[in-house]
Amino acid sequence: MENESVDTVVSMNGFHAFPDKQKAFHEIWRVLKPGGNFIACFYIKEKSKRTDWLVKNILAKKGWFSPPFQTEEELKDILQKLYKENDIHVDGSMAYFHCVK
Repeated sequence: MENESVDTVVSMNGFHAFPDKQKAFHEIWRVLKPGGNFIACFYIKEKSKRTDWLVKNILAKKGWFSPPFQTEEELKDILQKLYKENDIHVDGSMAYFHCVK
């Protein structure tokens, strides 16, 4: 896709499956128009030992989730560096957010 060609990118419960998350974060930013929206939700680590165990021992081994995974702090840091507006929420092991480029 061309640079700054998309108004909105939505990723619902899929981002944690991307093997190169840094590339995905930057690709989304690249294709968004100024003022464009990035809306997503996905798993973050270190919020629930039970969920972390499930992801590591079952979901990642099946290929449904791909490490590395961000903590809440790491995710906030990434999004704050890329976007001028961030509305980030965490519920258990799930982060959901709306960012504006």
